[in-house]
Amino acid sequence: MLKQRLIHPEILDSLAAAGHGSKVLITDANYPASTRLGENADLVYLNLAPGIPTVTQVLEALLSAIPVEDAAVMEPDSGEEPAIFDEFRSLIPELELTKFSRFEFYEEASGPDTCLQIVTAEQRIYANLLLTIGVVFP
Repeated sequence: MLKQRLIHPEILDSLAAAGHGSKVLITDANYPASTRLGENADLVYLNLAPGIPTVTQVLEALLSAIPVEDAAVMEPDSGEEPAIFDEFRSLIPELELTKFSRFEFYEEASGPDTCLQIVTAEQRIYANLLLTIGVVFP
């Protein structure tokens, strides 16, 4: 039995096989997961019930297991910033959020460097987060 926060076996397997520069996508419930899956990405569905779990809950667990050097979000066409972006910043205050338009985000998230896509039941819109794994120093 593991003692860290992240204990999901499929997610741990994907992260163990990933390296510096690999990307992990955490999606909200509206993300087109099946049609935007990257060629190298494992797909894990965590959407148990509406709102359970949230993207931020999954982010907290991931941060207990991996270093993150970049975090990208999907910016609404209106330019208005969703409130969840502040929650992302509070959990990873050392990073500036990289912003992409909707279709740019889809391209980034489904690229060959994405090793894992985690689908949540997050109901807030624009709650997708693309993490780039950083370096583990000795």
